[in-house]
Amino acid sequence: MKRRDFIEKTGLLTGGLLLGSSWHTMAATTGPVKMAIIGCGDRGLGILSVLAEQKERFTLTAICDLLDFRLEAARKDPFASSAKVYKDYRQVLDDKNVQGVIIATSLDMHFSIAADALKAGKHVYLEKTMTYSIPEAVELVKLCANYPAQTLVVGHQYRYTPLYFKVKDMITKGYLGTVTQIDCRWDRNWNWRRPVPAGYTDEQINWRMYKRHSGGLPAELLSHQMDFINWAFDTHPDEIMGSGGIDYYKDGRETYDNVQAILRYNTKGMIGNFGATCGNAREGYIFKIKGTRGMVSLLPHEGVFYPEKDAKKELETVDGVTGATRIEWNKDGGIPLMTEKMKDGTWYAMQEFYNCVTQKKMPVSNVRTGATTAVCVHLANQAIYSHTIQTWKPEFNFI
Repeated sequence: MKRRDFIEKTGLLTGGLLLGSSWHTMAATTGPVKMAIIGCGDRGLGILSVLAEQKERFTLTAICDLLDFRLEAARKDPFASSAKVYKDYRQVLDDKNVQGVIIATSLDMHFSIAADALKAGKHVYLEKTMTYSIPEAVELVKLCANYPAQTLVVGHQYRYTPLYFKVKDMITKGYLGTVTQIDCRWDRNWNWRRPVPAGYTDEQINWRMYKRHSGGLPAELLSHQMDFINWAFDTHPDEIMGSGGIDYYKDGRETYDNVQAILRYNTKGMIGNFGATCGNAREGYIFKIKGTRGMVSLLPHEGVFYPEKDAKKELETVDGVTGATRIEWNKDGGIPLMTEKMKDGTWYAMQEFYNCVTQKKMPVSNVRTGATTAVCVHLANQAIYSHTIQTWKPEFNFI
């Protein structure tokens, strides 16, 4: 492949985006979508700030949380100043002025709220992981089929981020060659705990530490990378192995602070390594996809392509006819994938949610893709906790 073809087809130097979705095109709409946020913890407040950046698309009609101090924190945002305040999500769903809901609660509540929201005629933006369990994922897929007028988007933001769209395009067009290895980490040096205000329980605030509420590190962090591999390669794992433990923070938590899962994609000939620890932050985030012609190394908002020796020679071939622009290599011998500054992935996801609602589009991250990743997370946790090899079953083929 000549350098000019690579440049034109991947847009590495121009920043051109070869997206399979029409997220970047806006059609005429009838006005902002009236939204409610159910769950006003850290994630809910983060999404609230994104909505405030997209006032032309959204208004905030209501906020809801079981905990008073979280409602108070949300009301301090000017964008929420006129929103109604509820403590019971069913009151939100009864509010005829609410068109769509953002569900940012603990994982164990995702299914019941999303199901009730669909039945109430609301559009749904459901935070990842989509459901706590496999049966819930299966049921939500069935339920969505009965409510085709409603949009359900799952919050796997990589499916809407220009960088990750570009990487998917490169994989599809063969720039990485045959991919055999995927290395992923999401590390931190922190106990993952929030302070517990007077009058509240640890289980209310630190629900991520409790198995009955949380899928732990695989659900909260590694699900993003698992989901991208499912999407980019149009696949799912066939076998899942894992290990983990409460290896550092002996503080009464139930979910592990140190995990490693190996996902084997037999039909693709790939091994995916997905790990996270709360005991060291040196490398932080790692996402490397390794193929016979090159590797991409990704951060949430940055990426570099490292061609293998023969592929690099092809990219350095001078096209004397066109005089194509020279590729800029970084000091490590890689090609930066994006030239423009990226927004937070949630910004792109909420823009797509708006487009799907107003244009009646099928989301890139929809109930079926969300269910596939939810199964991956659940099987990974089963493998980690039980020290068994989990296998994919035909009934998990949602797509």
